[in-house]
Amino acid sequence: MEDTTLLDRLYKKSIENNVIPQKLYEQYNVKRGLRNPDGTGVLVGLTNVGEVHGYVIDENEKVAIPGKLYYRGYDVETLIAGIQQEKRRFGFEETCYLLLFGALPNADELKAFARLLGEYRMLPQNFTVDMILKVPSRNIMNKLARSVLVLYSYDEQADDISVRNVLDQSMKLIARFPTLASYAYQAIRRYYNEESLFLHNPDPELSTAENLLRMTRDNTLYTPLEAELLDLMLILHAEHGGGNNSTFTMHVVTSSATDTYAAVSAAVGSLKGPRHGGASGQVHEMMTDLRAQCGNKPSEQTIQAYLEKLMDRQAFDESGLIYGMGHAVYTISDPRVSVLRDKARELAEFKGLSDTFNIYEAVERIAPGVFQRKKGSDQPLCANVDLYSGFVYSMLGFPEALFTPLFAISRIAGWSAHRLEQLITGGKIIRPAYKSVCKRQPYVPLADRL
Repeated sequence: MEDTTLLDRLYKKSIENNVIPQKLYEQYNVKRGLRNPDGTGVLVGLTNVGEVHGYVIDENEKVAIPGKLYYRGYDVETLIAGIQQEKRRFGFEETCYLLLFGALPNADELKAFARLLGEYRMLPQNFTVDMILKVPSRNIMNKLARSVLVLYSYDEQADDISVRNVLDQSMKLIARFPTLASYAYQAIRRYYNEESLFLHNPDPELSTAENLLRMTRDNTLYTPLEAELLDLMLILHAEHGGGNNSTFTMHVVTSSATDTYAAVSAAVGSLKGPRHGGASGQVHEMMTDLRAQCGNKPSEQTIQAYLEKLMDRQAFDESGLIYGMGHAVYTISDPRVSVLRDKARELAEFKGLSDTFNIYEAVERIAPGVFQRKKGSDQPLCANVDLYSGFVYSMLGFPEALFTPLFAISRIAGWSAHRLEQLITGGKIIRPAYKSVCKRQPYVPLADRL
C-alpha cells in the first residue's frame, strides 16, 4: 500500500523547490515558450519545408493578415484546389513527395512513389502479434511511439543517419503509420472494449486515406466522399512550419545525431499533448457538452451564453478556454479552416448531420465577439483547424482515440522532411540557454540535516 503521507510530503517539497517568480522572467528578459512579448516566435532556424504566415512586421509592429500556409513555397489552398479539380485523385501521397523532395512529381514519379509506399505498408513478420496484440495500450499514441522504437530492432541499418538511409527509413514510417495506428485501435477494441478483432491487411494499390478507412472498419467499406475528405485532412495536417512543438522536437532531437526511430518517437510524444495534437479531442468533447447543455438546435443566444460560461470557467472543464478558437500565428483566419469547412458541410449534409454542423459554424461566428467582450480587447480571433477536424473524424466513424493518431499519420511526412533538412544543413546541436536562479548552497553532512 502506498505511503500517502510520504507522497504528500514529497509533493509539497517538489512544489516548493520548483516555483520561479514571474518577476525573474521579466528581469532577465526570458522568452517563455520561445515567444517574443508581442506573441511572435523567436527566430531559431531556417527552413525550406513549410511556412505559416499570419502576420507582417510593419514599422516594428506586428500586423495581422489573413493566414496562409505554404508547402515548399506552394500555397496549400492552391494545391488542394488543383487536386480536387481532377476527380478521384488522392493528394496525400503527392504532398508527401513534395515535402520530402521539394518539388511536385510528374505522373510517372508519383506512380512510382505511391507504389513504393504501397510495398512498405506491411509490418515486419510477427510484429503485429508480438508488439501490438500481446501488449495493447489504452492510448494509441503511446503504442505508436513504442512501435516506432521497436521497429529499430527490425532495421539492420537503424543507426545509419546518412541521408539516403534516413530517406528510406522515413518512407517506410510514412507508409507504416496507418497500419500501426489501425492495428493499435483494433487491439483496444478487442482487449479493452471486448469487441471482435478484425485485422485487414493494407492494400498496396490503395491510397493512404483508403487504407485507413479500410483497416479501421469491420467490413472495409467506405464511400468516395469519405475517402476524399480524409485525404483532404491528411494534406492539411501534413506540415505546419518548423516552429510547432512536435516539429521543433524533431529538429532538436535530430540535431543530437540520434537514429530516426528515436527522433520520430519523440515527435509522437510531443504531438500527444493536449496543447498540441490532442486539441481536436478537446473540441469534440466541448461540443458534445454544448449539445448536452443546450440541445441539438440551440439558438445563437443560447450558444453565446454557453461560450460566456466557458470563459467564466463555469462550463465544461472550467479551463476558461474555447477550444478550437485562436492560434499562435493565425489571427484573422486559418487557411485550413476555409478548405475544411466546406467539405465538412458537404459530408454533414450527406450524413444527415447538418444541425450539428450548424452549431460548429455558429461557434466559429460567435466566439470572437465573446472573447473580445470578456477580455476587453479588439484583438482578432479566428477558428483553427481543430474546431472542425474532430467533427469530421467522428463523421468518418473514427473514435476519439484515433483523432491524434490520425494527425500523426499525416504529420510524419512533415517531420521526415524536417529531419532530412536538419541532417543536411542543421550543423550544430540545438542548445538554448537556461539561466539558473537557484541560490548557492553549502554542503551539509547527512547527520546534520534536519
